[in-house]
Order: sequence, then structure tokens, then C-alpha cells
Amino acid sequence: MIPMSPVGTPADPEPVHANRREMSFLDHLEELRWSILKVVVGVLLAAIACSVYADFIVTTILLGPLKTAGMKAQVLSPYGIVLLYMETVLICGLILSMPNTLYWLWKFVAPGLLPKERRYISRIVFFTSLCFFSGVAFAYYILLPTALKFFATFGTDQIDLNIALDRYVSFVLAMLLGAGLVFELPMISYFLSKMGFLTPAFMRHYRRHAIVAILIISAVVTPTPDVVTQVLLAAPMMLLYEIGIFVSHVSQPSKDGEAA
Repeated sequence: MIPMSPVGTPADPEPVHANRREMSFLDHLEELRWSILKVVVGVLLAAIACSVYADFIVTTILLGPLKTAGMKAQVLSPYGIVLLYMETVLICGLILSMPNTLYWLWKFVAPGLLPKERRYISRIVFFTSLCFFSGVAFAYYILLPTALKFFATFGTDQIDLNIALDRYVSFVLAMLLGAGLVFELPMISYFLSKMGFLTPAFMRHYRRHAIVAILIISAVVTPTPDVVTQVLLAAPMMLLYEIGIFVSHVSQPSKDGEAA
């Protein structure tokens, strides 16, 4: 039977989430603590796995572009090689464990999503990880060789162009990690659009301003002053901005969803 109100009309049904216990502030902090702990464990496990192949990572992957450019690396302090391997293992563990980090990040924000969107957590993690590793690959195969070739042109017969190994590795790892984060722009557009902070019309209206900002950012961020490297960084950023407009359009909440 349908419950009746005192005036004889059908009573409003109970809210769908009435039986769900609202999480308190301390509950959110506890959930955040466990999410961070799982992220840290994932990074440590990935770092341990990287430590097994530390020699291969340093000599082949990181020093490979330097050897291709005809440059040499040297250690300037007795403990530099130890710090180098520690930094390499930790940063590579952070990069390798990024899917796990993104998974627990989205699991933490899942209560703020619609039930239909929560079912796509695995897809969101996949595409977010794909964007991140695409940025890492772009930096390693395009940005880094171009920058090193430019540096190699400054060598002379009187001056040997030797690179401090610890600074070189820090430079490479920072470039890889930074490019991976920059390539997350489409996913950032997705969530800002879902929350109502961003619209396709807004992004199209400020497209020219965004292009100018991208050119300025590429000129500041790129390690070389040549135009070629700046264009190599600016071009994918402009493409990512256009992809962000499309993603924002697709992820706009429907009118029915807003009414609900």
C-alpha cells in the first residue's frame, strides 16, 4: 500500500540514499589515510622492483640518450652514485606505480560521483594512465633527444662537455614526470566539466588566450632557447587543449541529470 499523508495524498517516497550513513569529517580523514597508505605501499613495491633492474635503468634507459648525443657523464662527489641510484629507484617507482596511485585517487573521490560514473572507475584509471605514460614517452623520445642535441652543439676542442651524472638524471626524471602530468589535461577537463567549473563555450572563447599562455609556458619550461624545442612542447599542449574542449563537451551533464 502507498503511505498516505495527513491530507489524503500519497506521501513522498523516502530518498534513495536515506538509509546510507553520511560520512563524518573524521571518516573522510580515515579513508584518506588508508588511500595514502595504499599509494605509498604501491610506490615502495614498484621501487623495490626497479631496484632489481637499477643498473639497466641507469646505464641503458637514462644514459642511452646521453650516449646517442655523444656526451659523457661524470660523478663529482664520492656519495653521488649512491644518491643517484636512490633517486632513480624512487622516481621510477613513482612513475611505474602511477596506475595504482590513480586508482586509489579515484576510489577516494568516487563517493562524489554519480552511481553510473562509479562503474567506470577502471576505464577512468586506464585513460588517465594512458595520458600519463603518453607524456612520459613523448618526453623521452622527442623532447629529451632534441634538448641533448642542442646542448652537444656547444662543445669545443678546448672545453670538454661533461655532464654531472646526478644533475643529468634529476633533469631527465623531472622532465619525464612533468610531461606525464601535463598530458593529464584532458582528464582534468573531464572532471572540471563534471563539477560544472568548466564548459566548452568557455574554453572556445578563451582559445586565443590559451594559445598565448601555452607559448609562454613552453618558452619558460623548455630547457633550450631554440624555437624547435619550444614548438615541440607547444604543439602537443595545443592539441591537448582541443581534446580538452571535446572532452568537456562530452562530459557535460545532461538536463535530465541536472533535474534529477
